[in-house]
Amino acid sequence: MQRLTNRQILLGITGGIAAYKSAELTRLLKGAGADVQIVMTPAATEFITPLTMQALSGNPVHLHLLDPEAEAGMGHIELAKWADMVLIAPASADFMARMDSGQGNDLLTTLCLATEAPIVLAPAMNQAMWRDPQTQNNANSLQGKGVRLLGPGVGEQACGDTGPGRMLEPLEIAEQTAALFDRGLLSGKQVFITAGPTREALDPVRYISNHSSGKMGYALAEAAVDAGALVTLISGPVNLPAPPRCKRIMIQSAEDMLEASLQNIDQCDIFIASAAVADYRPVSVAEHKMKKGNEEIMELHLIKNPDIVASVAAQQNKPYTIGFAAETRDVISYAQGKLERKNLDLIIANDVSRSDIGFNSDDNAVTVVSHEGATQLPLSSKRQLAHKLIEIIAAAEQKKDH
Repeated sequence: MQRLTNRQILLGITGGIAAYKSAELTRLLKGAGADVQIVMTPAATEFITPLTMQALSGNPVHLHLLDPEAEAGMGHIELAKWADMVLIAPASADFMARMDSGQGNDLLTTLCLATEAPIVLAPAMNQAMWRDPQTQNNANSLQGKGVRLLGPGVGEQACGDTGPGRMLEPLEIAEQTAALFDRGLLSGKQVFITAGPTREALDPVRYISNHSSGKMGYALAEAAVDAGALVTLISGPVNLPAPPRCKRIMIQSAEDMLEASLQNIDQCDIFIASAAVADYRPVSVAEHKMKKGNEEIMELHLIKNPDIVASVAAQQNKPYTIGFAAETRDVISYAQGKLERKNLDLIIANDVSRSDIGFNSDDNAVTVVSHEGATQLPLSSKRQLAHKLIEIIAAAEQKKDH
């Protein structure tokens, strides 16, 4: 079920004894990497409590059409835009009838009217209710409108009857739901990305750093998440919000970044080192603020920082490792040298001497250097460029695996 990684699934629960299965379904969806928001009809709360579903989903449960805690009270619009898929399990006969007639008299029906995401129903009802001509008309009509039905199954029902109408088992629903999503380029892959600058302290108030904004690394993290990866973003100090659906670890120094990078490195499939790591750090850090003296010249003694990407590439079972080369001259030749010297699989080179790209800019142009050659990518936004780079990285990593 790797296709569920990073997917945003809105699980609707309607009234019926099969609502107890929604708890296990939520656990399976979450375990496969999906983010799950729960919407319950009033009848559903008679069968399973919102507290149970909140504990399992890790998110507040949505019950009311006009939510005073939502922006402008329009929680249904926010949820409708948030969802990659609306999955309603169980879907009762009453709900299917109301949905087919276009009603919007509770949160769940209104959300179904407002969303542009695919809608999937897992019907659950007594076998006679399922066989009723009106229910069959509703089911056929909904499918004609693009709604997908999973089941129902055939078997013994809570009322003692046996026949069609039983909700499919949670595992089967989860597997069929996963199959409805396109396979992401990096579906289920563990991707570590370093981003931003490092700060090397001189004393409690001063440090050595550089002009990196972190924008390229953060764009790569978003693109990798969109491709289905499980992303760990190891970031130096930046003024950027954490990308959604990824784990962010904030660090200060190069040594901090190395420690965070090597932690759980055996679980990493792809390592992208886009951070601008300071090459040197002070030999010692003053305990108190250094006071200005009468000397015209201050001498600083520096020591070389660890090479993070080379350290990762030197691991016994190293991940597919991508470095960055920010150069001001001889960009391609320097990048090729780093590729070989540091045992990298790819290196992404850019000319930071240009004022229109690179550090602090929203745009960039790079050359992807591999052992087979070099590919230039023209000037574009860092967001667009990140998606193109993830496509290249995914294809190259898959090729290496085969």
